Amino acid sequence: MGYTAIVDYGVGNLKSVANAMAYIGRSTMVTSEAAELDRADAVILPGVGAFPDAAKRLRDSGLDRAVIAQAGRKPILGICLGMQLLFDWGDEGEICNGLSLVSGSVERIQTDRKLPHIGWNSLTLQNESPLFQGLEDGCYVYFVHSYCGWALREEDVIARTQYGPSITAAVARNGVYGCQFHPEKSGEVGLQILKNFGALNQ
Repeated sequence: MGYTAIVDYGVGNLKSVANAMAYIGRSTMVTSEAAELDRADAVILPGVGAFPDAAKRLRDSGLDRAVIAQAGRKPILGICLGMQLLFDWGDEGEICNGLSLVSGSVERIQTDRKLPHIGWNSLTLQNESPLFQGLEDGCYVYFVHSYCGWALREEDVIARTQYGPSITAAVARNGVYGCQFHPEKSGEVGLQILKNFGALNQ
C-alpha cells in the first residue's frame, strides 16, 4: 500500500492530520518535496493562517505547481486554509491568486456573529459525494475560520453550514476536495471523512 503526501509549506497543521491518518491505518509522509507528491497515492493540503502568506509560501517553494500537477491524477484534499487555496483568488487583506482548482473566490464571512467562527456546526449535504459516504445530513464538524470559499458552480459545493448566512463547508471538483472544517478535529465524523478520502485511491 502506498502513502498520502501531506504538503509541508510552513503553515499547515501537520501533526494532527498525520496522527488522524495514522489512527485510521493510513500511511502518510509529511513533505515539501514535489517528487514525493508525485509518488504518493493521494495529497492532503492542510493550512492554518492567512491566505496571502500561505499562497506566497506555496509559490516560493514551487509546491503550487506540484499540487496543480497532481490534480486529475490522484485525490487531493484541502483542509481549512488548504481548501481556500484551491480557489481562484482570495481577498484576505489583499487580493492574491490561489491554485484555481475550484472556480470561485475566498472572502470574509458576512455575518453579525462573532468572527472567527470557532466551534461545532452541522453540515447540510448536497450534490452527493463519496467524501461523505456513510454520514448523515446534519452531522457535526469543527470549524475555525473567518473567511470561506464561494464557488462559481453550485455543483462543486458538497456541503454547507449556517453561521448567520449559509456558507460553503466542503467542495469537490474532478477529484479535488476541500473541507473548510477540520476533519482531523471532528471526532468520528471527521475520521469517517478521512477514511472515505483514503478509499478514493484504492
